[in-house]
Amino acid sequence: MTQNEVLDEFRSAGALLEGHFILSSGLHSPVFLQKMFVFQDPARTERVCRALAEKIREAFGSVDYVVSPAVGGIVPGYETARHLGCKAIFVERENGVFVLRRGFTIPEGARVVMVEDIVTTGLSSRECLTALREHPGTILGAACLIDRSGGKADLGVPLVSLVQLDIPAYAPDQIPAEMAALPAIKPGSRSLKS
Repeated sequence: MTQNEVLDEFRSAGALLEGHFILSSGLHSPVFLQKMFVFQDPARTERVCRALAEKIREAFGSVDYVVSPAVGGIVPGYETARHLGCKAIFVERENGVFVLRRGFTIPEGARVVMVEDIVTTGLSSRECLTALREHPGTILGAACLIDRSGGKADLGVPLVSLVQLDIPAYAPDQIPAEMAALPAIKPGSRSLKS
């Protein structure tokens, strides 16, 4: 699947939004990728996650576990794991920190890839990877559908993505005037209470 084909899936789903958005990172952006509009369609989700699984297999070889951060990473993590023929588990916030819960474990020697939906600054991904380092598996790398950092997000492990975009994101005190004139919308999930 090419970058344009992946972006067409987002466009067709109405998931490529323009305006003034406050991202989960706290940064402001004129573009928001509402991936849940993609994930509400099982056939569309299957197509993009199958393509991501192929890239993961090419980059890392066989995988035993896909681990994703809740909430946004659960659906693509599960579907990508299905195509890789491996287990899908996820981390959740407990007292503000990502941990494996629900009895999830990663055994010694397990080959692990962290799968995320969209990477902007890489904060959620780094937090997820920190949680995984508490377990004996081997972290091969990370993968996401869209890397909106333009390849600048440093996760500390190799990152593969279906699409790499360089979408601007601004600190709250650096928002361009034309964007600041628009009402700010905060569609992300990071501030949800557990």
